Amino acid sequence: MFTEAFPIVMTPDLPRLIAFYRDVVGFELTYRFPQEGEPEFVALRLGNSELGLAANPEAGGPADSHRWELCVYADDCDAAVNALRSAGATVTEEPVDQPWGERSARVTDPDGNRMLVLSRLP
Repeated sequence: MFTEAFPIVMTPDLPRLIAFYRDVVGFELTYRFPQEGEPEFVALRLGNSELGLAANPEAGGPADSHRWELCVYADDCDAAVNALRSAGATVTEEPVDQPWGERSARVTDPDGNRMLVLSRLP
């Protein structure tokens, strides 16, 4: 059912964090959304590892206790969300098609850790 996973780090200063992971740590930029203008999300790769960075102006502020979420790809987003819900996850965003060509949903695991569940649209 699940096929791949990587962490996504939220940041109030995405250009600064991209530069840090690319120029200092050695990650390669492999994806950016949107393609033009200020990025909202980027994917980076280092060897066999992947890392997502997402713009969030409130990340790290006093009201935000979560600076990361686990992104998990599944063959079928809806079926995966139903399985996670049955296993004790709390669905915080029901599955919906996204403009970048994926179906997404958000859940929290039984300990409250955030997960982004994705499947690629045909």
